[in-house]
Amino acid sequence: MPRTPAERTRTAILAWLGEPAARAARNRWCAARGEHGATARAVAAGLGIPLPAAKTHLALLVDLGLLRTRRVCHRTYYRRDEFRIAEVARLFEKGW
Repeated sequence: MPRTPAERTRTAILAWLGEPAARAARNRWCAARGEHGATARAVAAGLGIPLPAAKTHLALLVDLGLLRTRRVCHRTYYRRDEFRIAEVARLFEKGW
């Protein structure tokens, strides 16, 4: 359970990125680009947070290895790294 607002935001980002079909249904642009992931702007709009905050949280999640990036044209798209997320979850289940 997240304890701080920052943890809640990062958890919300991971959850939101894990629902590509729901994102695509709400946003036609996401449907067209959904195979690449989502941009920082889409994450900010989808979660109702400022773009600079979204970029900061996304950068941290990338540094932790929980997200992967892909450059398409001049945009960076973010996707969950499901293997790494499962690996981290197993570590927490074992109690470190």
